[in-house]
Amino acid sequence: MAKCYPIFGSKAAADLCNPDEWIDLFLSCTPDGVSIINMEDRFIRINHLFSVIFGYTEEDVIGRKIYDLPAPFCINGILTEVKSGKAFTNLITQRQHKDGRLLDIAVSYSPFLNATGEIIAVLAIYRDITKEVNMERELKRTRELYKLISENTSDFIKVYSRDKTILYASPSHEKAFGFSPEELQGMHVLDVIHEEEQESLDRMSKNLHETGEPQLIQLKLKTKDNKVFYSETTVSPVYNDKMEIDSYVTVGRNITERVENDAALRNLDRLSIIGQLAAGVGHEIRNPLTALKGFTKLLKTSNPSDKQAEYLSIITDELDRIDIIVNEFMSLAKPQAIQFEQGNLISILESTINVLRPQAMLDNVQVTTKYPKEDNLELLCSPNQLKQVFVNIIKNAIEAMPNGGNVSISLLKLKNKRVVITFKDEGPGIDNDLLQYLGTPFYTTKDKGIGLGLTVSNKIVQEHNGKMKIDSHQGKGTTVKIELECL
Repeated sequence: MAKCYPIFGSKAAADLCNPDEWIDLFLSCTPDGVSIINMEDRFIRINHLFSVIFGYTEEDVIGRKIYDLPAPFCINGILTEVKSGKAFTNLITQRQHKDGRLLDIAVSYSPFLNATGEIIAVLAIYRDITKEVNMERELKRTRELYKLISENTSDFIKVYSRDKTILYASPSHEKAFGFSPEELQGMHVLDVIHEEEQESLDRMSKNLHETGEPQLIQLKLKTKDNKVFYSETTVSPVYNDKMEIDSYVTVGRNITERVENDAALRNLDRLSIIGQLAAGVGHEIRNPLTALKGFTKLLKTSNPSDKQAEYLSIITDELDRIDIIVNEFMSLAKPQAIQFEQGNLISILESTINVLRPQAMLDNVQVTTKYPKEDNLELLCSPNQLKQVFVNIIKNAIEAMPNGGNVSISLLKLKNKRVVITFKDEGPGIDNDLLQYLGTPFYTTKDKGIGLGLTVSNKIVQEHNGKMKIDSHQGKGTTVKIELECL
């Protein structure tokens, strides 16, 4: 079988214009697969890219008829029309690779003319578009899938332009909003959200542009008849080829029922807490009231000089106890405006320690301190309230060690302009089962405690933008850490 056939007539004419060199140059430079088919439908020339596309070498195809290779059934009619002068451009067909794979091929057929205008062959140009066609198929399948999801989901899917105009809205909007998707298209985001939510929307938009990450936001939305419902929405940016935000996709859902249930639960929680506090106050006050009633009756029945002073002293003590309980409860229950001022943390701590040092000495307790070299730990605070917190904690530590021990107080300045104050005692510690209740109003582990000290202390620390943590193990003592913001 010959490798190629002369196609330009006599040898003299071929030598004169050197046509085969031109054909070879054309076949090697073209970016497509090319075959030349003579008037008997036989392959007389193919280029390298033909072999790359279909897997057939020149030895496989040269001299064979085009029907000998897998080809569309309509190829015979096409070749007949091309031989009569007609050209076909970009016919999308499926061809088979030598290994059996199906390829998507765009093929063009045109008549090949000699110098006299006579059709002497058929020129076929092939381009492998399998990848592009597969991408189109995948894109079409994805679009159909997204369309199926968006048209059948109960979530609200919208696409906004950069200026926050609605470009697309899923059919689910009609049931919740009253607007059809067509009515929503062209509306601005401010047309569908409640007026109160503009500030939240601006804040979310700022965060989205700064981070480039999707944002979750809860909004009050307006329906067509001006009713309000709550939506939880994820807003995601869509970037163009310049990595600029081109549009936004939002996916939201109606959470009105959840919000209403949460509000009802919060009301129940408030009622439960109020009931617990009322029961605690009643229990704490009833004990001294019982003593007051009993000693008042004794005063009525006893002689004026018989133990009157002792009874009055007990009555006064019980009244003082009621006063302490009420004052602590009022400071916890009634919010008060705190006047902050600049104060030195070490000075506040030292002042507190000096007040409690006599009590510590009586109980054989040593208070040791460890401060950083820098003494300029300034913070905005209410010094008296911080002293109240420190008094409560140090006093608890002293009372936890009736047989004496050490209370160590240390300061650690963090890099983020925060400072941690650590109070550690050597007491018996607190059982893990009981530790979770510390800070609960009227819960106490002391015989004479009223259970409001830690509750009030935690409230004061929170008002100073701080955090309090208690760690305790039986037999290893208790550690209280308070973290505050410093200047």
